Amino acid sequence: MRAVRTVLVALGCAAVMIALSAPLQAQSVREWRGSHQGEILDEYSRLLRLPNIARNSADMRRNAEFIREMYARRGVGLQLLEVPDAPPAVFGELKTPGAAHTITLYAHYDGQPVVPAEWANKAPFEPELRDTSGKLLPWPSTNQFDPEWRLHARSASDDKAPIMAILAALDALKASGRRPSVNLKFFFDGEEEGGSPHLAAILTKYKSQLSSDGWVFCDGPMHPSRRPSLTYGSRGNMILELTIYGPLVELHSGHYGNWAPNPALMLAQLLTSMKDESGRVRIRGFYDEVKPLTAPEKRVLNAMPKLDAELMRSFALGSIEAEMPLGEAVTVPALNVQGIISGGVGAEARNVVPATATTSLGIRLVTAMDPKKTLNLVMDHIRRQGFFITEQPATEEMRRSHAKVAYLRPTSGMTRAVRTPLDSLFATHIKDAIEKVHGPVIQVLTSGGTLPIDAIDDVLASPVITLPIVNHDNNQHSHNENIRLKNLWDGIETMASLMTLDWK
Repeated sequence: MRAVRTVLVALGCAAVMIALSAPLQAQSVREWRGSHQGEILDEYSRLLRLPNIARNSADMRRNAEFIREMYARRGVGLQLLEVPDAPPAVFGELKTPGAAHTITLYAHYDGQPVVPAEWANKAPFEPELRDTSGKLLPWPSTNQFDPEWRLHARSASDDKAPIMAILAALDALKASGRRPSVNLKFFFDGEEEGGSPHLAAILTKYKSQLSSDGWVFCDGPMHPSRRPSLTYGSRGNMILELTIYGPLVELHSGHYGNWAPNPALMLAQLLTSMKDESGRVRIRGFYDEVKPLTAPEKRVLNAMPKLDAELMRSFALGSIEAEMPLGEAVTVPALNVQGIISGGVGAEARNVVPATATTSLGIRLVTAMDPKKTLNLVMDHIRRQGFFITEQPATEEMRRSHAKVAYLRPTSGMTRAVRTPLDSLFATHIKDAIEKVHGPVIQVLTSGGTLPIDAIDDVLASPVITLPIVNHDNNQHSHNENIRLKNLWDGIETMASLMTLDWK
């Protein structure tokens, strides 16, 4: 019995040491970061000053080489993974002696285009510190930075922040005499903002180097509650451009109105036939492949904080489209009118019947939906409204031969939705690692946006978890993009916890 008690005491002490190790490590990382804030932001600012619009190959290569240099200074060798007509992916590996498991950390280094006139500083790639009201702040001469300050620059949050957080986490662990507990692989995508059209080709070409127990996508915003969150999947996406034709040239609305068909009105009528006022898509068969949520998935959904009222106030919304909470709304497919162009308004308004009307449609897909089948359903619906569909710009003969002509074309690759099971071993280990440092996480079934997770699933068959670190109000894809400093600081601790997760 004494021997048994001795074993139990030993086990209890071991459990206490394990429980304490994560907070102690987090404290050491936090202390290191606190004394190196200025250095972190100086290095990060140098990365942000590099323009990173994917269509400019020279700029993208400069970014890739700069990231290689940053990691090389930490003893991590990165290589460029190349396929024709694409920015390189940047890949590297950090092996831990004796480690039996490997995780891949994903981020992307390309960014959205910019319109300098819309930015407060008119120079989107010149980082600036601003307070919560947007007031420009001088760069502190000391190492003191208010955690609520924002660093403004294109890609400050989407998605160069994780690249910097990973680097700082490596520095913090080294300073505290710790090494990662797992093998680490780093994969930085160079064209995520364009839908990662070459990712599958890159993964296929370099497949032998890219195997791991799972991928952690460090992209997207945190939950609006500012609590750490894990997302198990993302919706698929397709973007369709639809043009409706009227007269061959614009016609005087006084002479030809009420006689020549108006394509703007025809387009409006077509769009309203696709969706009702409650947000439900009217396209026949649109929801046929959607699977109901399981009981565990419903529990996760119900456990999410309900912040709809606060979000409505912040967005100045007097109503919402769907009669369901936001967390639930992103688990169902959606059709969104992203923009409409026809004729002119304001100073450009003219008394004409427009010649064409064009819209961009964004369709978000959920798991089990086939993008090609969904596209066919959309086309069938348009035909049922009396339109002849062409996949090339309409000729004069087409326009004369048909009462209604629609030119429909996809403008991006069609991606399918993927979701990692809640009870997967990989997801469980990632969740445990984060909770040891930050406490209970918010579990999110599906991201409202789209990430190139389907390529990972198709080529590597690896599970993927999304772990966002940036603030939800970061203005990503818009002007005045920013990252809240507290999110960057916490992100460093998050990356350190991933690198030292307890995976026996």
